Amino acid sequence: MAERKVTKRTCVGCGASSEKRAFVRVLRTPEGHVEIDATGKASGRGAYLCSKGECFEAARKRRRIDSSLKVVLQDDDYDRLRRDFDAACSSGDAQ
Repeated sequence: MAERKVTKRTCVGCGASSEKRAFVRVLRTPEGHVEIDATGKASGRGAYLCSKGECFEAARKRRRIDSSLKVVLQDDDYDRLRRDFDAACSSGDAQ
């Protein structure tokens, strides 16, 4: 039986590369909403972040989530995402 290919992703905050399960996925839904994808399988365009707060803040400062998801996020969007990101990281939902 053939081995499964390990899916690699890159953190938009720090640039570290690892397997998909090590990251938290930020998702732009087909409707244009941006949210944290706890399952890692939702339909839409995704960007990946390490489960460290420093990576989220680096991505926020450099607007890398905006460019990866091809959207323009406001400060209140980032605040909401940060709360959801922290909740996902603390509950162990980071893939």
